[in-house]
Amino acid sequence: MSPDALFLLGAALLGPVIGSFLNVVIHRLPKMMEAEWRAQCAELNGAAVADAGSYNLMVPGSHCPKCSAPLKAQHNIPLLSYVVQRGKCAFCGAGISARYPAVELVTGLLSVAVAWHFGWGAAGVAALLLVWTLIALTFIDADTTFLPDDLTLPLLWAGLLVNAFGVFTPLRDAVLGAAVGYMALWTLYWLFKLATGKEGMGYGDFKLLAALGAWLGLKMLLPIVLLASVVGAVVGIVLIGLARRGKEIPIPFGPYLATAGAIALFYGDALLAALHLG
Repeated sequence: MSPDALFLLGAALLGPVIGSFLNVVIHRLPKMMEAEWRAQCAELNGAAVADAGSYNLMVPGSHCPKCSAPLKAQHNIPLLSYVVQRGKCAFCGAGISARYPAVELVTGLLSVAVAWHFGWGAAGVAALLLVWTLIALTFIDADTTFLPDDLTLPLLWAGLLVNAFGVFTPLRDAVLGAAVGYMALWTLYWLFKLATGKEGMGYGDFKLLAALGAWLGLKMLLPIVLLASVVGAVVGIVLIGLARRGKEIPIPFGPYLATAGAIALFYGDALLAALHLG
């Protein structure tokens, strides 16, 4: 079997497993951030910091959020366990959110797409790391409107490191992409705030676009922003029209940036050609 075929098979098998871990990240990282913020606030106010026990991506082990029963290995098989258990906890029968198998499925499919598109090599391995991180950021921002520095900043530096070897774009373009990506949204943020007195987006969006610039280069910034803006506007209008979200409720921009970044990863040349930027 060729290295590309082995890589494709490995991505198909590993993808849902990574998706299962991403579910943990999506659920726990915001809670870890909130606990850290509370502890910092308590210290600033001179209050005692309550000991909440160990809580991180590894501890406590996987358990049912309803009955707290620890899950066994057979209950943690990506996709299969959900189907076998018919979307319910094996101990108390409480329903399990369809979000969990959805993340596993999306991660598996995108992992296969990366392996098929890039093949075995530095680009393929690096693209997997990028896509996996974008999936986590998408769901975290959709849930909380936060884009954690614990993910965006390592992603930015990883993009520069990968392109130090010219994997996706020359290092010069990667550095410019990171700088211009951050400054573009930072400038837009302040112009909007000065004009309206309101905040149009968060600093996490600046860092995410900077990270995408570091990975994909300066030229890809405009297609990414345009694509994210169009999709975001359409989804926002649909949600408001369906009365699922009021006009005053902010719509996170991170999922659209992440989606546009993933599209640019696969179809960057076609996007540049369509905009006559190639």
